[in-house]
Amino acid sequence: MEIITAVHRNHSGVIINFVTSEGRVISYRKALMDVEQGLIRGIQTFKDTNGRLSLMPEFELSFDRYPNLF
Repeated sequence: MEIITAVHRNHSGVIINFVTSEGRVISYRKALMDVEQGLIRGIQTFKDTNGRLSLMPEFELSFDRYPNLF
């Protein structure tokens, strides 16, 4: 099972890609699917204030501690 090891943010600071422990660079949408299928551990899904499905590390409040991809 993979874990998230880094993130890639756009110029506005929004996460657009993740890097996994297997070296895959996946989109936010693909990460959502993989987490829901149980392929990535340490991340959970939740519904944000707009009702959209989002990602959050299980034991942290944000991805701020994750290194940036670029």
